[in-house]
Amino acid sequence: MRPEYLLEAYATAVLHKDAAAYTSIFDENIRVFDMWQEWRYDGITAWREVAKDWFDALGADKDVVTFSDIEITEKGELALITAIAKFTATSEQGEALRYLENRLTWVAVKKGLTWKIIHQHTSSPIDFNTMQVVLKRDKKPR
Repeated sequence: MRPEYLLEAYATAVLHKDAAAYTSIFDENIRVFDMWQEWRYDGITAWREVAKDWFDALGADKDVVTFSDIEITEKGELALITAIAKFTATSEQGEALRYLENRLTWVAVKKGLTWKIIHQHTSSPIDFNTMQVVLKRDKKPR
């Protein structure tokens, strides 16, 4: 199995609000530097609680996750995956309500025939003038 399957598994688990499937792609000793609320989360138990709270907070809505600018470097039993993750909140009727984007970095290790994420880091830039987090990429050419 290739490490890119982690992206599809993540998106599918989030869409179905399936905390068990979501956490199954992470190692039991996961360390997460998340951009929301806490400086870090250590271990699958803490990360499962974050997932449950996220999915519960969505109510009837769902998050559709898409990835762009994907780069995967695989070296033996270790893989580095970076991407831009777009989270689109969608109503029960399938209407896109709002979205945000953030930068995502995963470090994964091969365990048997599968890959497990041992570290996740998410971030978004902060505007120098307003000190506000920028949750949507500037679409203008640079």
